[in-house]
Amino acid sequence: MGMFGLIGVLISFAAIAVSIVCLVVGALLRRKGAGGIGETLTWGGHIATIVSAVALTVCCGVLVYCFMTGNTSIEYVVRYHSDSSSDIGWLYKLSGLWAGREGSLLFWGWLLAVFNSVVAIRNMKRLEKLDAMALLVSQIVLIAFVGVILFSENNMPFTAMPAKYFDGAGNLRGEAMAWGMNALLEHWAMVVHPPLLFVGYAGLTIPFAYAIGALIVNDPSKAWVVRAQRYALFSWFMLGIGIGLGAVWAYVVLGWGGYWGWDPVENASLLSWLVGVALVHSFTVYRQRGAFKRWSVMCACLTLAFVIVGTFISRSGIVQSVHAFEGDPVSLTLFGALIALSVLAGIVGLAIRWKSFGPAKNGTDDVDNMLSKDAAYYFNNVIMIVFTFLLAYMTISSALPTWMPFGGQSLSAGTYNAIARPLGVVYLLILVVCPLLSWGKTEGRQFWKRARIPAIFALVLFAVLMFYFVTYLVPSYDAMIAAGSTNGDGLANEGPSWYYNGLAAVGFLVASLLFFNSLFMLGRGIRAYKQKNGGNALSATFGMLVNRASTFGGFLSHLAMAIILVGLIGSSMYVTEKVGYVKYDEASDTAAEDFTIQDFTLKYTSNSVEEQSNGDDIVYTVNYDVYKDGQFVGSVSPAVQLVQSTQQQKLLAGVISFPTEDLFVVYKGVNQDGAFSMDVRVNPLITFVWVGFALLMVGTAVASFGRRGSKRKALGNGPDGTFDDGAEVAVRKADKASEAEKVEKTEAAGEAKAVEKADEPVKEEA
Repeated sequence: MGMFGLIGVLISFAAIAVSIVCLVVGALLRRKGAGGIGETLTWGGHIATIVSAVALTVCCGVLVYCFMTGNTSIEYVVRYHSDSSSDIGWLYKLSGLWAGREGSLLFWGWLLAVFNSVVAIRNMKRLEKLDAMALLVSQIVLIAFVGVILFSENNMPFTAMPAKYFDGAGNLRGEAMAWGMNALLEHWAMVVHPPLLFVGYAGLTIPFAYAIGALIVNDPSKAWVVRAQRYALFSWFMLGIGIGLGAVWAYVVLGWGGYWGWDPVENASLLSWLVGVALVHSFTVYRQRGAFKRWSVMCACLTLAFVIVGTFISRSGIVQSVHAFEGDPVSLTLFGALIALSVLAGIVGLAIRWKSFGPAKNGTDDVDNMLSKDAAYYFNNVIMIVFTFLLAYMTISSALPTWMPFGGQSLSAGTYNAIARPLGVVYLLILVVCPLLSWGKTEGRQFWKRARIPAIFALVLFAVLMFYFVTYLVPSYDAMIAAGSTNGDGLANEGPSWYYNGLAAVGFLVASLLFFNSLFMLGRGIRAYKQKNGGNALSATFGMLVNRASTFGGFLSHLAMAIILVGLIGSSMYVTEKVGYVKYDEASDTAAEDFTIQDFTLKYTSNSVEEQSNGDDIVYTVNYDVYKDGQFVGSVSPAVQLVQSTQQQKLLAGVISFPTEDLFVVYKGVNQDGAFSMDVRVNPLITFVWVGFALLMVGTAVASFGRRGSKRKALGNGPDGTFDDGAEVAVRKADKASEAEKVEKTEAAGEAKAVEKADEPVKEEA
């Protein structure tokens, strides 16, 4: 079977090389006027692109077949196969395709080939120069991936299984019998998490390709942004889901009670997502204002660069992580070169095309007034880019020379939090203000009129949150500090209580403002759509959802961020943890005492030891009934899964969710006296994180897959001939109505004064 896979890689590499040659020669001939031959070669390059995707599909199919059938002829399959007896064990077998370094690289290359094929198929009839150049750039990136697979033994997934690992009957023997998928990866979230990340990584290559393609053909119009924006939104959307599911996996499987620990590989996936935020917002300004053209090009380049940086971190071996692959020198060289080339391509291209990629006549890259939408978008980009570079530096700090800041040090989660928390609050404050501003300049009276009603509602919500904060969160914080445990000492090290609690309070205020401001802006957009198209509120909402999807999805996403912020404050800053032992009498199968934390009581009921049907896994389970304030609220069954062949343990947490908190229970085994080792946490407001994340993905999906609006007039609907979104139109209409009302009142007052003056002579005569 390995031979079929190797042939597929060879065909794919050859097809990619042919496509690159055809696209380059075709572009040169078309430029010199030989249109017929040039177009034929360009068309051939598109066909070769599709052939390369088909060949890589065959390669992936070979591995999937071997995983599903238990074929042991390929070493990679033996090393990453799953023998799980779970009901979804077949999914674990499928996930072997991307479980290791070699297979994940092939899977990534296949996804990139699929994206390239989509670009090729959409352009085959038109053979537009811009699309052809974008395809060329993306194929160059792809040949680097396939080349590493083909020419690097460490990255070849089709290496035959050495004969020394088989006995005379063809069965595995020796250490190969213990090979297989890491038990921690056998979870539904980890089946979906990696492929979604890879879809995001592969898709973010396309905006980069279009940016470089636009520089090559010297096309500063918004054509490349229009083509690239859906790829960018879709890829950013998939990357976000992948990151979120990774958090779910970390919360449930790793057994430490959290969902984000600033692990190097966690950070690696976040880097490109953060730059993607700047990219998506830059595209908005490019389309609407003809500005931020250089920003957009560089953001597209940096997005791909940080995709590669993330891969570099997880595959080079320069940092240690439970998520990282084993490092190899070829990956170190390849991905290091791709990082440098992707950034240099943007810098050199913009240096050559600096003048043509300047802002349009009605747009500007300069911030003339701080109280303007231009300034908000500018600082959005600056914060995202600066934080991404800072996060990348901190992530690899342990591999840096000791003379550099943080060099040679593995930074704690508290260090990351000290930077991320205040910066995140400031960033979300910009999201609060931005929709209330106008392009160019915003008058203070105008801003206040737009902001006052949402602000009043926000203050009500803030009061509710502060009541919960004062009566529950602050006492929990004080109790953890007073307990003096490891977590309590960690909280004390994150700053004085006035700063720590003050930052949380400010965060709640920003979340309240963002929630109602986004809600009201969405409502104003719906009202404007209703006034323009008629119908009732429900039909206007549906109409805006369909025809103004980017506006609708954008405000829905901002609203989701407010919910997430509330959840993050509670579940990351005010967690209560208790670690202890429950004495157990095996003879009577009873516990000497209950386990209590806050107002929860865990009463032991039973335990079990169960051998799984695969004959290798043993699950040790402890069962508790849970009471809150004396009332029964459910049962938990935390467990430890032991893989006998490797002695690897997997902690299976028991969780009971309430609207405002989670009870998180972990069983870690027994001590020498036979007592149960327990780690129990109360995670306040964590449900808000999951709900907000789901809503964020819905908003992004709406913006990604919905219509971009009905066809508009050539001059646009903005006051300067550009295109404004529905909310901006609604705000401006409201302002105009207000101004018209003021004019009417002024005219009426003027007429009254004129009448009075006309009556004065009459009065004098009388």
